[in-house]
This record gives sequence, structure tokens and C-alpha cells, in this order.
Amino acid sequence: MSRIARRTRRRPVRPAALGSVALLALSACSPAGPDASPASGSGRVSGEVTVFAAASLKESFTALGERFEKAHPGTEVTFSFGGSDSLAASITGGAPADVFASASPATMKVVTDAGDAAGTPAAFVRNELRIATLPGNPDRITGLRDLTRPGLKVVLCDAEVPCGAAARKALDASGLKLTPVSYEQDVKAALTKVELKEADAAVVYASDVHAAGDKVEGVTFPEAADAVNDYPITLLRNAPNAGAAKAFLALVRSAEGQEILAGNGFLKP
Repeated sequence: MSRIARRTRRRPVRPAALGSVALLALSACSPAGPDASPASGSGRVSGEVTVFAAASLKESFTALGERFEKAHPGTEVTFSFGGSDSLAASITGGAPADVFASASPATMKVVTDAGDAAGTPAAFVRNELRIATLPGNPDRITGLRDLTRPGLKVVLCDAEVPCGAAARKALDASGLKLTPVSYEQDVKAALTKVELKEADAAVVYASDVHAAGDKVEGVTFPEAADAVNDYPITLLRNAPNAGAAKAFLALVRSAEGQEILAGNGFLKP
């Protein structure tokens, strides 16, 4: 078990207990801007970097955190993964953090509309929906219409969460009505329902199907093209460790970071 994974569990997001932090957009003119690569070890940074990130980024960002710590001895990356809406509420409520990576512009806008952003957050990846089914796809699901079959247990993300909003957009585009057996607070929770065989299918992201490996099977559907999510990222204005945070942002935006994200099922911005 990696150090980063242990720290992630030790620092769960508790929106009610977290306070207010403002956002500062990533600056391209910064020495550690989007084109800089901390993988080279250039620039001296140290200390803890706290990153709030959408649940769908867990595997990719954990790998990036390990790369970052290796490139910058003396740094420590701590993650809080969860639904982007909950993370945004935590930030506007006072959460001490350095970086926020959201699964949609709408949830990032919650932070900027609260007056907590000093600039415009930058999109760094995109993500497309998939239907996650049980291994082998025993219900022979081939598209969204199949999810409306009587007796089929389907799970969606809550409408306030980016994956839920995207699923609703795809369903609207197809003219379908779907009543799920449950709405989940983040995409990982929705996927887990299928992995545990508590649901027959869930509408999640391509990156989550990729991360699940042989625990689920992914089904593509054409309406997903109407609901692709852009993922914005920003430095928080009152970041406790702004220098190291900028270096982490640079890694995410670098060719090395983009390769890791693409390898985990994400699309280029």
C-alpha cells in the first residue's frame, strides 16, 4: 500500500467540518506554469501539497503524486477525493487546500462565483461516459435504451455530481426516462455498486471502467458524445504551499502528466 493511499484515507473530506479557501487560477506566466515540468527536478520546492480532486481522478492523481514526490524530495502530496460538488462546497466553506481539480466547469464555477477565484481555471483533461456492467455483460446491455428494461437494477450518480449531470444530459439527448435503484454521491460509489453485484449496471466514466479492470465490463453508447466533461484545475488563492502547488499543477499539465492521464482512460482537453 502506498504512502499516498494511506494519507488519502486518513484525510477524508468532511464538508461540514471544513472552512473557506479562495481560488487562484493557474498562471501560464508563472515559473511553474503549465508548460513547466517538475519531473526534471528543476526549482526547489518542499513541504505538503493538499489536493482536492474529483473521485474519478483517484488512480491518475495518486500516480502523479508519487512521481511528484520522487522528483521533489522533501515534498508530500495529500489527496482528498470525492464528488466535485462536495469538494467545491468544502472549499467555499474554508477547506485548507492548495489545488482543486473538478470533474466539470459547473462545479468549478461554484468556487469562482463565490468570489474565491483570482482568474480562470484551466481545463487539463476530458472524460466520456460508459455503461459499466457485470463482467461478461450477462444482461446483454448495448446502449442506454437497454437500461430502461423492467427489472434491471441501474445506478446513477446524483444529479448534483458531474457524472450524474452528464448522464442526465445523455438520457435527455436520447429522449429516455430512467429511474435508477439509487443515486450515488460520486462516480466511484456508483461503480462499486456494480462491482459488488448490488446493481446490474451504472453510468460512469471511461476512466473508471478502465480503473476497475476485469471487475466490470464497459459499454460505449453514441449519446456519450453529447455529454463529454471538461475537467478544470486551479491553484487555490490562499494555498498554504503555493510554490509546491504550482509545481504539481505543472506536472499535471506536462507531457508526462498527460501521458499518465491518457493511460487511465482520459481524453486530451
